[in-house]
Amino acid sequence: MKKAVFVLCGLCILAPLVLAQPAAPRKAPVTQTKPAAVEAAQAAAPEASLLDADLFYRLLVGELTAREGDIGAGYALILDAARKSNDAQLYQRATDLALQSRAGDAALQSAVAWKKAFPASSDANRYVLQILVALNRLSETLEPLKTGIALVSPADRNATIAAVPRAYARVGDKKLATSVVEEALATYVINPTTSAAAWSAVGRMRLMANDAVGALAAAKNGQTADGLAEGPILVALEVMSPQFADAEAMVKKYLASPKPQPEIRMGYARALIDDQRLGDAAAQLKLVNIDKPEFAPAWLVLGSLQLQELQLAPAQTSFERYVALSLKAQEASDSDEPDRGLAQAYLSLAQIAEKRKDFAAAEGWISKIDNAAEMIQAQSRRASILANQGKLAEGRQLIRSLPEREPGDARLKLLAEAGLLRDRKEFKLTYELLAKAALAFPQDSDILYDQAMMAEKLGQLPEMERLLRQVIAAKPDAYNAYNALGYSLAERNIRLVEAKQLIQKALEYVPNDPFIRDSLGWVEFRMGNLASANQILADAFKTKPDAEIAAHYGEVLWAQGQQDKAIGIWREGMLLNPENETLLETVKRLKAKL
Repeated sequence: MKKAVFVLCGLCILAPLVLAQPAAPRKAPVTQTKPAAVEAAQAAAPEASLLDADLFYRLLVGELTAREGDIGAGYALILDAARKSNDAQLYQRATDLALQSRAGDAALQSAVAWKKAFPASSDANRYVLQILVALNRLSETLEPLKTGIALVSPADRNATIAAVPRAYARVGDKKLATSVVEEALATYVINPTTSAAAWSAVGRMRLMANDAVGALAAAKNGQTADGLAEGPILVALEVMSPQFADAEAMVKKYLASPKPQPEIRMGYARALIDDQRLGDAAAQLKLVNIDKPEFAPAWLVLGSLQLQELQLAPAQTSFERYVALSLKAQEASDSDEPDRGLAQAYLSLAQIAEKRKDFAAAEGWISKIDNAAEMIQAQSRRASILANQGKLAEGRQLIRSLPEREPGDARLKLLAEAGLLRDRKEFKLTYELLAKAALAFPQDSDILYDQAMMAEKLGQLPEMERLLRQVIAAKPDAYNAYNALGYSLAERNIRLVEAKQLIQKALEYVPNDPFIRDSLGWVEFRMGNLASANQILADAFKTKPDAEIAAHYGEVLWAQGQQDKAIGIWREGMLLNPENETLLETVKRLKAKL
């Protein structure tokens, strides 16, 4: 009985061909006129089925053969049946069987046959395109790509064009893929109704091919075609950096238009954060909150910036607003998916409460986290609360006792414990733990960098330099390592030419980073270039008011004889962070009276 059921299930694909058979013919009535009901019934009678005994047998054997594991043989029988019956669903079934058996050439053969039999079938054309891409036969994708775009309705064409880069996202030769797409879209970039979408797709392809200059040019063309289109602006956001000022100008022009999309302003804010322009980013986020106060992500990012600046009251307001909006949205959608943003907000609110020494409130926020993926962060925050209450050992044990569900959990636990120790100035214990982590994860340059910073705290400067050079060798774009080593040399007033070169190398990667510019200003001061140091540090402090930058800027002013201005800068620094070690040491060494 079970076997019979199995056979019937295997024949599901035959259903489209099994048309109702006409009844056996009867003798014609004597009269030549037919009643209306009879005429209607005969008109509705189904056509004769194409499924004769031979075709039925081939389909049956093909399905059973495939189900028994011989997919190749089953594919051949189904494809033969598709050709004889000229049935689109059988062509698709044959193609799917070939794909299932990872027979790319066979899948292409049946998809091409399907497309030839049904030239107007968008499904057949899509199969041909996707299989050619998977086989890396990129040059052959031109025609099916052009056909696929032409087959969709004009109303759907821009969306289809916008999706083109996704089809080529995994190919190896991105430059060849870009040239194919550009040729396919040649007529659409000059059509006013599709120009913006087509240029956006070209821009994305050029980005994939690491052609930032070409991508920006495409984005400009797209914005010229339609100043309100979002696609070109999304490309510009990807390109945006100090080297491409035109990209930011494009974004600003769009944002000045009536009712810009909040997602675009959010993207701009994130680009500003990446460029370390935190004040500008916060301003953009506040505009989002004014224009669309129910847009939750802006509140979360703004709260994170405010917390980083130790603006605890505004940060708490932002996070609580995000929590309220997210819970409302979650309730409306009735979704069981964990909200990682909510977990981040709860952790940040716990951190704010902890800074205020309100440990009960901090624990209350943490207890709301039910996302298993965030458990290490949650327990780390609990461990921090314990450590602040004099229970460091218990906090460490809390982190160590966490289960390791994912491959990276062991690393995260080690780093969480190291962070707990570092924040309590247990530098020796932190260094030892990081050394252990470096042995467990020898390819992890972030662990090596953290270990180097602890070596500096312990006065092990040769060890620090060795570790930082090891980081640079493993990761040539590790700008933080260049900066740390250069600053260390400048701080010790040794090898100043090399120190400046290292810091300038770091600035090649992040030209607007105020802390790296602070390092450059400090090395200029050490080299005796007071005017240059003053200009660099003044700009850095304006960009990022920070206690450590204030310490260096004030010392340059002091050396230039501008003691009153130096004291004013140091006082600003004290308001920002009265516990900053560099600022306290500078004021004490220079015997300044604040």
